[in-house]
Amino acid sequence: MQNLMKRVLFFFIMMVMISTAAQAQFEEPVIKKVSNEDRAKFQQQFSDIKWTGQGFNFNELDRMPAIEIRAVLQSAYGDPTQTVEDIIEKDGYLRDGKSIQFEYWFIIDGYIPMMVLDLEGPFDNGLVYVGASRYVDLMPQVKRTLTKELRDASPKEYVDYFYSPERSQWYKVSYLAGEYKKEEIKKPSHINTK
Repeated sequence: MQNLMKRVLFFFIMMVMISTAAQAQFEEPVIKKVSNEDRAKFQQQFSDIKWTGQGFNFNELDRMPAIEIRAVLQSAYGDPTQTVEDIIEKDGYLRDGKSIQFEYWFIIDGYIPMMVLDLEGPFDNGLVYVGASRYVDLMPQVKRTLTKELRDASPKEYVDYFYSPERSQWYKVSYLAGEYKKEEIKKPSHINTK
């Protein structure tokens, strides 16, 4: 009789553990944006991370123009973590490899780093997603959740700048008064490079 009770108890405990693990797999991750002020802390905390773009499955967000994604990111998460202006302000110059329009940095569930980058400025669809390689199996759910949050957001006005090294050209990129624009401009006077 005691053996039977032990088996039933063991079976019950195993079922609770399995159902808890299965339920955890279907919970939506909590996506928290890293503020511009917390960039150094994020970089220090995740300095040993091996970054990968794997796991971020292609979806409808990747067919959307980057200029439009930026507007819904603004609505859902506020200002980017870093823009081309921030990089120039920090480094004093702009290397071709760092010629971005904007970057949003995130911490998922309090411990998983992720970045969403716009490397092509306003000229392409989709964005670049990178996360910690050790959590690659979680990235499909993270991207599904991010996509859902952006799909539910209405575009919000913004103004960014982008430098295209291929074209040797600065651009003002914006969503204002319901209109998306990318305008060729001279280097903005407030952006000082060496």
